[in-house]
Amino acid sequence: MKLISFGPRYRERPGLMLDAGILDLSSALPGSPLSWREILDAGRLEEALAILPDKLLDPGEFRLAPPIPDPGKIICLGLNYRDHAEEQNRPIPEKPLLFPKMPSALIGQGESVELPEDEPEVDYEVELAFIISRRARRVRASEAGHYILGYTILNDVTGRKAQRTERQWLRAKGFETFAPCGPWIVTPEEIPDPHNLDLECRVNGELRQKSNTSQLIFRIDYLVEYLSRSMTLEPGDIVSTGTPGGVGVFRNPPVFLRSGDTMRLEIEGIGVLENRIA
Repeated sequence: MKLISFGPRYRERPGLMLDAGILDLSSALPGSPLSWREILDAGRLEEALAILPDKLLDPGEFRLAPPIPDPGKIICLGLNYRDHAEEQNRPIPEKPLLFPKMPSALIGQGESVELPEDEPEVDYEVELAFIISRRARRVRASEAGHYILGYTILNDVTGRKAQRTERQWLRAKGFETFAPCGPWIVTPEEIPDPHNLDLECRVNGELRQKSNTSQLIFRIDYLVEYLSRSMTLEPGDIVSTGTPGGVGVFRNPPVFLRSGDTMRLEIEGIGVLENRIA
């Protein structure tokens, strides 16, 4: 099942992307829920997924928004692929390296990433992300699957100059439009093993990153346990699991994004997320 949000910015509606079109859950579910977070908070996920399609909408007529356009938290992992650690000549971390991205940075499929005036070194990062389905506190790794709504693609766009000179990552990762996400959430029954998915990033058709989630250092079930020991994970929270090797800053010579470039991210079993640089 593919879970989407669609419609104008700040007025997105929850829906299901079916082969024949979009099922609008805001009109199909009693009570007219306004968002996936509202559906999840009310414990109505099973009810939403069981709706029988009646009237379907044409996907070509609507903006595909980030699947969760209003998460409470976006938690990201740094240095969580073995090949990414190797390209930096850094040791494998003993504990997850965590940082936030701002929800205001989210954009959807086909929308443009804007280059900041004071950041000339903008980089791409293809990442597998998972979405929390219900409140999670002190969850054991063996139970983590009960708390995962599904999987999507997140492009952890990064300002390398800000990251390097400010020596912390909040602004470098949080610029407006620096979190393309989507095009949808694929539910777990369609992803039997999230730790064996091919993923890649192409810029203007040129292959820049290619790896497999088997390279993850800290697995998803461990991350749910580790994070929920420190904080309460809420429905709709996004956790992005890190990027593999091949980012622009560590190429020889470094290669950064320029106006007009197109980024095409693909993860096996999920699909393609494509965005241009404005």
